[in-house]
Amino acid sequence: MDSSLRLSVVLVLLFGLTRHSVDGICSVEHCTDSKRCVLSEDQRRCKCAMGYYSDQCDKNAHIKVMCGRDYIAIRAVEDFFKYHNVPLESLHLPNKSCRAQREVIDDVPFYISRISKDKYVTCGGKPLEKNFTHISYTLSLLSDPQVSGNIIRDPVIKMAYTCVYPYMRRVSLPFPVVPFSSEKVMRVDELDATIQMMLYTDHTYTKAFSSAPTIELRDKVYVEVTVTEPADFFLLRVNECWATPSPQPNTTEGSVHTLLLNGCVNDRTVSFINASTGQSGRNGESSTIRYSFDMFRFTAEPHNLYLHCTVQLCEPDDHKSCTPNCNSISKREAVRADPVQGLLSYGPIKIEMPERPLSSILMTVVLPVACVWTVGFFLIILITVAKAGSRRVAQMEH
Repeated sequence: MDSSLRLSVVLVLLFGLTRHSVDGICSVEHCTDSKRCVLSEDQRRCKCAMGYYSDQCDKNAHIKVMCGRDYIAIRAVEDFFKYHNVPLESLHLPNKSCRAQREVIDDVPFYISRISKDKYVTCGGKPLEKNFTHISYTLSLLSDPQVSGNIIRDPVIKMAYTCVYPYMRRVSLPFPVVPFSSEKVMRVDELDATIQMMLYTDHTYTKAFSSAPTIELRDKVYVEVTVTEPADFFLLRVNECWATPSPQPNTTEGSVHTLLLNGCVNDRTVSFINASTGQSGRNGESSTIRYSFDMFRFTAEPHNLYLHCTVQLCEPDDHKSCTPNCNSISKREAVRADPVQGLLSYGPIKIEMPERPLSSILMTVVLPVACVWTVGFFLIILITVAKAGSRRVAQMEH
């Protein structure tokens, strides 16, 4: 993988040339370096070690396997193939429609076979091999035999090569999370991967919160969990998401509210959103998962929320195990039995408690009280006037 690529949770590649069945023939008298050439037991024949060629086995073919985020490739210098009388048009992957090409790099011609991840199966890639930590992709670059009459004299080339990608890694994000610091690099041996979780301001997912967000009750919260490196390669599944009032995801104190359970909706306000169309989506269908829920708060203080999600990665063609079965009967069977999952945490998310406007307070408290006092004052005046009138009438009668 290009070292200039920015890496952060994690998916870097391990590569290696696993087999190479071509051995060049060299002169016995020049076979002095066992690292480059190998003598037979009777010391009458000599062959070049893997990667070397010419009569003195003094040329390195520069065979290189390249495992990119969206491609797998192998290359060797053109002279290596010419030495073995292998023309470019005879080189191909197991599916002969996937041919090699000639490229010039820094004035040096190479024969190279490069395919995108989408064509791995089509071009004859072997079935994916995986365990709890890695996924292996294996291909072979082959040459057609060069037939002369009814015989074959030149060797046939077969280069088998493998790219190994990490299957799952654990990530944890700092608090509070902001877009430019919401990812953390984890390195295990030579493997890296980047998974990121952010909150966005609206349903367009174009502007992420630049600081700890403040959201009103019942407003929509827009969450995105995505594999940023390598992008658009693995499928991502969010297994569980829950909220706590404290930064500790596994706290046993205080309240816990579960939004997603076993990859399925556990809160009636949760909705998955397709990252490409913006319409209703599904969990585990791409390398980016988006969902929304209605903002809430816990009854006990503190009212701030911290959001936690566990995730897992699936190989590109493993839609079946990456998509949870959310039928009510088999919901518990949807989760893989893998003991290790990636954990992401985001927070704090602050709850905005809107204050009642002054005009509202005036209308609901001040004015009613003023009206009562005003009415009472007029009643007192009317009663006083009435009594004074009554006394005057009584005096006139007397």
